[in-house]
Amino acid sequence: MQQYEIKDLPDLVKFRHTLHQYPDLSGAEGDTAQRVVEQIQKYEPDAILTQVGGTGVVAVFEGKDSSQGPVILFRAELDALPIVETNPHLQHQSARAGVAHLCGHDGHMTILIGLASLLHQQKPARGKVLLLFQPAEETGAGAYAMLQDERLLELKPDYVYALHNLPGRPKNQIVVRDNVFASASTGMIVELFGKPSHAAEPENGVNPGQAMAEMILAFNQIVQQKELFQDLTLLTVIHARLGEIAFGTNPGYGTVMATLRSYHTADLQILKTITKQHVQQIAERHGLKFNISFVEEFPATVNHVQEVQWVRKAAEKLKLEVANAVDPFRWSEDFGHFTARYKGALFGIGAGTEQPQLHHSNYDFPDEIIPTGAKLFYSIVQEILNA
Repeated sequence: MQQYEIKDLPDLVKFRHTLHQYPDLSGAEGDTAQRVVEQIQKYEPDAILTQVGGTGVVAVFEGKDSSQGPVILFRAELDALPIVETNPHLQHQSARAGVAHLCGHDGHMTILIGLASLLHQQKPARGKVLLLFQPAEETGAGAYAMLQDERLLELKPDYVYALHNLPGRPKNQIVVRDNVFASASTGMIVELFGKPSHAAEPENGVNPGQAMAEMILAFNQIVQQKELFQDLTLLTVIHARLGEIAFGTNPGYGTVMATLRSYHTADLQILKTITKQHVQQIAERHGLKFNISFVEEFPATVNHVQEVQWVRKAAEKLKLEVANAVDPFRWSEDFGHFTARYKGALFGIGAGTEQPQLHHSNYDFPDEIIPTGAKLFYSIVQEILNA
């Protein structure tokens, strides 16, 4: 079908490579957002909103009859990761030390630009299509921030969609799942406050070391109690620190950090409650004061059944292979904030069976799947309008 042909694919690939060369970290995506605005202006959207929820961008494409019909939103992410790229043979390697697009957000943005190209060629019969470029997905803050912006809320989306590339899956395979698609997670920081003393007089201080050891063991035991949870629930201790490197000092401060993760938001809340109880009991037993904080909170991304079905039908019409994910993915996605408010779905697109995994230092988004993603998004619009 001619309307699904992207006429300027080489230009889009070049744009993706530019995004990859100049990545921005979460919350500081100003340069990337400006590049997106400059590129998408070529396709004459009816409106472009900038600085939405921070550095976010929303491009509005109206249908032939924009007063009637649904408002359909598609999302991509602006931010990169604080990881050193180790791919020396890549001609478009990151030019910013210690920062790289190793999750494929550069490709996701380019797919939305490809959708803009298709919408420019042939407007939908009715309704509106919103192309949303979101900041700070990697920290879990961006989706929530954009959903607090009245300019976005006034557009009143009826449906929301996003995709994520999936290394290990055949290129262009479409991976769908009803209900939970990606896990809920949060980072937990436990601070323990005792009393420092001279290392020669440890009895005159309160060292948190023993309590830290007990907490780590207790944390590992919590998730072994499978009967407490509906489904997969994980707790991974990712950092622990006791005092400073000073051999003459008995430390009085320690910190333990962990990632809590589950398929279901309710299980994550149970895990948080039990973990806090253990911290309180152990701290009090050792005469320590404590503080617990949670950061980078991601709700579970829960898909809506009808909206997933439209993805399936759109993919089948494009003669794409569709696979159903048996279990939710263990990684988290803050698109869950969108699907909690609006009907919609997050789905996957295969990035290749030999592709390095997400967040690996030698990962690079495969350009071959750019047109597939853009055409599928356009086809989803058609499925919704024809429903």
